[in-house]
Amino acid sequence: MAREAWLPINYEISGESHLSVFEAAGKDWQIWRLKEGGSALLAARALASRWTASDLLVPGNLAEIAFGELKLSVVTVPPGRTIMAMETSHSPRTFNEALAFATALHESRAKDPDSSFEDGIYVEALSRILPTAEDGKPDDGLVLGKWLSGGLAISAANAEKLQSILTWLDSGGVRKLAKAAGILVLDLEQTNENARVAEDGPARKAWDTPRGRFELPGRPELEAFFNDHVIDIVQNPEHYRLMGIGNPSAMILEGPPGTGKTFAVDKLAEFLGWPKFTIDASSIGSPYIHETSRKVSELFQGAIKVAPAVVVIDEMEAFLPVRDAAAGSQHRVEEVAEFLRRIPEAVKAGVLIIAMTNRLDMIDPAASRRGRFDHVIHVGYPSAIEVQALLDKLVQNLPLDDDIKTSDFAAALAGRPLSDAAFVVREAARISAKQRRSVISREIFLQAIASAPAREGQEEKRKIGF
Repeated sequence: MAREAWLPINYEISGESHLSVFEAAGKDWQIWRLKEGGSALLAARALASRWTASDLLVPGNLAEIAFGELKLSVVTVPPGRTIMAMETSHSPRTFNEALAFATALHESRAKDPDSSFEDGIYVEALSRILPTAEDGKPDDGLVLGKWLSGGLAISAANAEKLQSILTWLDSGGVRKLAKAAGILVLDLEQTNENARVAEDGPARKAWDTPRGRFELPGRPELEAFFNDHVIDIVQNPEHYRLMGIGNPSAMILEGPPGTGKTFAVDKLAEFLGWPKFTIDASSIGSPYIHETSRKVSELFQGAIKVAPAVVVIDEMEAFLPVRDAAAGSQHRVEEVAEFLRRIPEAVKAGVLIIAMTNRLDMIDPAASRRGRFDHVIHVGYPSAIEVQALLDKLVQNLPLDDDIKTSDFAAALAGRPLSDAAFVVREAARISAKQRRSVISREIFLQAIASAPAREGQEEKRKIGF
């Protein structure tokens, strides 16, 4: 995330507005307080064009400025109105403030049905949430839940659970806000039944058992592992209980960035259909002593209450570092200890715990040992065979020219994130539609590949390791 200011303090962005305090930044945007009061959002032209293309903003909302070769779009709001990044925002102070956000979420989703708002920017004066991430699966329930709770990864769709920790909100307030945001709330009676059955022991069956085989195109080894170590246990519990196995073990997916670990976990959670809780810096991080430990405890308790559930620990090295290297901070040691207490308890209760990291060497040995995380699976960059498997899946419903063979393109995409392969297919389809073609030709496919060169740090020929 970019942290250097693009413009100097006191820079004049209009005749009546000057930059004063640099507050927050991302790759393509920055938020400043203005000397005269109010705030300004600076955005790269490409990002601003994305917002106007989806009608989240209209050209009249934006001013254009230049600083040397740097060309920016600017949104300003008057004193007393909010511009804030979702990942650093505070929880609301009043119901009306929360209602304004829920309304903005609903109106923004109506304009942009596909983007994730989880890393977005809330512009209160325009009743908009502006997406900044290039991809991501929309989950407005989680966006609202995180914003209301100050970062806890509890979806507003689980209104009862979220209501229980929001002491400032009157009974039924979460449901009202979820309705205003256009979020479907889980049935209250079913949620209560899930919680009741979860207390009865390992024989519970609170959610529908997923049927069939889990598929993960482009990752056959990881697909096989999930089917053997998770899906088969879930689908055939009586056979495993006979052998003394109650629930799937906790596991770690480790490997370099961009290898599809998050995508694989999301697809698994979607297949299971269980409630999903995410532990990341935005959900439990806090500068206050003991606060992070409290949030860890609450999140695991929430997952246990509605188990079976999935808990995903993203960038686990940030939460479970080697304790001797925890910057000499006693409360960091306390946080690690809280995780170590909660993980076996949650697994026993029927919570599937999946952690992800690209720095396994930084994990506390007590956390990564068997008994807490039984499996450590290495996920590297995909081979040509794995890329071809994903391409075959992605193009199976698309009209292709007869001379197209996905094997011809897989080698060019091997050793790169699988998201690159998905982009190439989307881009080839887009170009074909723009040219009013009835099929996707080989030439257009090659053009799409040429438009997606490997980015810095991606190793072209690295194979998956397991």
